[in-house]
Amino acid sequence: MKLYLVIPVVLVALLFAASGAAGITRGWVLPTNRRPVRRPRLYGWGQLVAAFALCWQMVFFSVISDIDIRQWGTLFGSALLLTGLILMGMSQRPGGNRQGSATP
Repeated sequence: MKLYLVIPVVLVALLFAASGAAGITRGWVLPTNRRPVRRPRLYGWGQLVAAFALCWQMVFFSVISDIDIRQWGTLFGSALLLTGLILMGMSQRPGGNRQGSATP
């Protein structure tokens, strides 16, 4: 097991998960991201998915020894990570009721 790689990634994933849980439950976002984020709950879900994906990838990278299962698990983790990043990107776009739109 490659602990020099697993421990920092899991710590970053835990920080992501804590920030995501704060975004979902309280609507709180880190001060550096407060301005661009329009929907903090969606941002929190994106962070939780990204944290889960990082942990998923570390499990398949360090624990699983079968190369075929490791490849598919890591690929699925990459798809989850991309999903989390898309959710975080979608939370920065304005949505919902747009009042004052000039188009009929």
